[in-house]
Amino acid sequence: MNVIDSIERRYSRMDIPEFQAGDTVRVYVRIREGEKERLQAFEGVCISFKRGGVRASFKVRKISYGVGVERTFPIHSPMLDRVEVLQRGRVRRAKLYYLRN
Repeated sequence: MNVIDSIERRYSRMDIPEFQAGDTVRVYVRIREGEKERLQAFEGVCISFKRGGVRASFKVRKISYGVGVERTFPIHSPMLDRVEVLQRGRVRRAKLYYLRN
């Protein structure tokens, strides 16, 4: 067994649901403010999904007060609490960067 494989197996998460680009998701992130910790929800359309073991990540885009906001979330981050898939999207592209325009 490779050293990198053992590290990736230790830090990988299996509780994240299957989703892809085009799906509407709600991501709950742990936010630390001083001594307190709270959950912050970020809801939007997943515009890209980058595979790569422990380094896998996805981008979510939403429109907030007329301004487009994008956030990148590492899938295996301990700060990521949970991901809810609200709606399945049907798209023909893997990267939905055309939604930026």
